[in-house]
Amino acid sequence: MRNPSFSAPIVAPVANSYPGLLRDVLSGMGSLHKAIPPRWFYDQKGSKLFEDITRLPQYYPTRCERTILSTYIREIALLLGHNRVLVEFGAGSATKTSVLLGHVLFSEYIAIDISGEFLRESIASLQAQFPHIPMRPVEADFLRPMELPHTVLQRGGVGFFPGSTLGNLSEAAAVNLLRTFGDALGPDSTLLLGIDLLKDEAILLPAYDDPQGVTARFNLNLLHRINRELVGDIPVSAFKHEVRWNEGLSRIEMHLRARYDVQFRVADCSFSMREGETIHTENSYKYTVRDVRLLLRAGGWNTTGFWTDPDGYFAVLSAQRVQIDSAQEYGAD
Repeated sequence: MRNPSFSAPIVAPVANSYPGLLRDVLSGMGSLHKAIPPRWFYDQKGSKLFEDITRLPQYYPTRCERTILSTYIREIALLLGHNRVLVEFGAGSATKTSVLLGHVLFSEYIAIDISGEFLRESIASLQAQFPHIPMRPVEADFLRPMELPHTVLQRGGVGFFPGSTLGNLSEAAAVNLLRTFGDALGPDSTLLLGIDLLKDEAILLPAYDDPQGVTARFNLNLLHRINRELVGDIPVSAFKHEVRWNEGLSRIEMHLRARYDVQFRVADCSFSMREGETIHTENSYKYTVRDVRLLLRAGGWNTTGFWTDPDGYFAVLSAQRVQIDSAQEYGAD
């Protein structure tokens, strides 16, 4: 018998991935500096590969964030309140969510992710652990404006954005996303956010270029997805995974570098790349404590709590929604 707490999945209109993927690939591959947004990593296989990455010894963010949540959950719970609606943006496998659901009294859990099939599998598993909490998977792109169920505004929303996904965006895009979250969650809302902190390059690079080659397969899977969903003939073996640390911009970059001159087609469009040319697939910005507080403030959130792991590699912050006065923001009289 179906669990009555498990709501039918919502497929939001913005989650129609095919035209979005097509638009981003054709635009990105046609640019002088080729790039494809990292959200297209997460088809069914890509989502599972990313979960494999989170279990690697070199990949510290997931391990550190779980440690922070488990260690400080009582403090965090006091700031989140009770009987509110938990909304997780980019839920994926929702493995860290169980810590919150096990210690904070939520009236409902809404999980948003662009990979619908993987999301529904994850939520079904989580529902089995917490059968008393109504759960609702929402297949959508959280980077775009969204309208959440009315219960969020009625009971108060708690946004959960773990994993330092905010670091995949430029500063301006990150501020816009934080404002989007605030608009969706409402004025009486709280945000719990994971952020990767700035640290030595020797720690950062192996986290994105593991010797086991899992991250390489994750990166290259993007080309497999393009071939499958956009009728492409990209020779995947002609590309290799490449990771760089951009000191000036304080970010890790992932690229797919052409091993030799190559030509291919995607959706009846022809492309060519020279040996050494790359497709830029991801950025991961690393922040100082001061920078992340300023980022939140610019996005309409006031930091109320801040926790790190013992090594100071990663941070979890709580923040309260504040109204931004445009006159004050720009220094007008």
